[in-house]
Amino acid sequence: MNEKIIILDFGSQTTQLIARRIRELNIYCEVLPYNKFPLNDETVKGVILSGSPYSVYDEKAFKTDLSVIRGKYPLLGICYGAQLLAHISGGTVEAAGSKEYGRATLTKIDTKNPLFKHIHTGTQVWMSHGDTITRLPASFHAIAGTQDVEAAAFCVEGEKTWGVQFHPEVYHTEDGMQLLDNFLIICGFKKRWTPSSFIESTVEELKKKLGDDKVILALSGGVDSSVTAVLLHKAIGKNLTCIFVDHGLLRKNEFQKVLKDYEGLGLNVIGIDASERFLNNLAGVTDPEQKRKIIGKSFIDVFDEEAHKLQNIKWLAQGTIYPDVIESLSITGTVIKSHHNVGGLPEKMNLQLVEPLRLLFKDEVRHVGTELGMPIHLIKRHPFPGPGLGVRILGDITPEKVHTLQEADDIYISMLHEWGLYDKVWQAGAILLPIRSVGVMGDERTYKNTIALRAVHSTDAMTADWAQLPYDFLAKVSNEIINKVKGVNRVVYDISSKPPSTIEWE
Repeated sequence: MNEKIIILDFGSQTTQLIARRIRELNIYCEVLPYNKFPLNDETVKGVILSGSPYSVYDEKAFKTDLSVIRGKYPLLGICYGAQLLAHISGGTVEAAGSKEYGRATLTKIDTKNPLFKHIHTGTQVWMSHGDTITRLPASFHAIAGTQDVEAAAFCVEGEKTWGVQFHPEVYHTEDGMQLLDNFLIICGFKKRWTPSSFIESTVEELKKKLGDDKVILALSGGVDSSVTAVLLHKAIGKNLTCIFVDHGLLRKNEFQKVLKDYEGLGLNVIGIDASERFLNNLAGVTDPEQKRKIIGKSFIDVFDEEAHKLQNIKWLAQGTIYPDVIESLSITGTVIKSHHNVGGLPEKMNLQLVEPLRLLFKDEVRHVGTELGMPIHLIKRHPFPGPGLGVRILGDITPEKVHTLQEADDIYISMLHEWGLYDKVWQAGAILLPIRSVGVMGDERTYKNTIALRAVHSTDAMTADWAQLPYDFLAKVSNEIINKVKGVNRVVYDISSKPPSTIEWE
């Protein structure tokens, strides 16, 4: 079992980011609701308390009994976590005279304290709170301060307990990674969690769990399902059967290309062309949520039919990753956002679920795929929505519209590769708008379709910023699409960020 850090989530927007930073330091960690600390888990080496949208003195603030943790594990409170430690120990937390947001400078640091080893006075940190600790409890000692915050960080006498009122996990805190690494050293970690160690332990666990049982997996062509397939194949070989369904909404020639890739990896893959069935089911539907539901149900129906043709299948594998798991449960344990990979197993299939990547972030999945020796174009493939071009065709879906978008999208993605830009953006794609506009082609007036181009920078799709692609590149792409794609006379570029916009248009 992996030794780990437990991050207790009090509702902060940056809780996932804390976990990502710990993982980047090659230490395994798990995010749990603030009131779900795992008692009697011998693999826990330390605990982090996250921030929160609440004040510690609010009636509805999230609070928990920390007596089962304090003094038993090294403990680090971040922002609300630090204020909670002070508050429940008799200190005073009050609304700050002015809300403390943005950069601040640590003007005094106790460099002898192990939490601040290799961190020096003058380092920049990121504050984000409306409250501040105005009086520390008797056994608490300030070990860092700023011009406005006397106890920017503290330690507790006789305990391995620390608190910081800034956010070491965010990019703008200069020595944040050093501080987190110092805490991990305090926790006594000896082994570092790496892609190779994950593969080794996971393959062994899969062998024990699955034995000689047979497993099916729905492949999408995306990174998560592809890495899941290769990892399972490494563990159980021929007992894995993969099903790749063409719902008619894939990119140009994608069905054939992906099948060839999978066969090259030695996977046992069944390719199903169900495009006509999907497009018939979608005929005349314009509501985006209804389209998603139709595509989802049609996929389950096709997959279920193919699965029943196989014999003695006991397990369904899915490419669930950690953000799916975290987002699917609030800190109180109720579902706040459903994911198709979390709890989406059709009951009629009567199969057990295996999700070997459910504890990995997207970037870790890519690292594991690289370690497994998978082709780089599969590893670096941009995220692509499950409903495919169905959520990039606004309005009703027809075979003609699918063809138009496939051609435009193929030009866009191919030119991103040609110009060396594909790997510099996180996700890109074309969208067919339900808008026709007047144009002039040759000496004739036209009234044709509009294509929108989208490209964003992101790490995990939680937030995204539009990519500032070169003007000459966009001009060339626009010219190629208008000249070569029948029915298109206008191309626009989406310069919206998430939030407030979403990455996909539907």
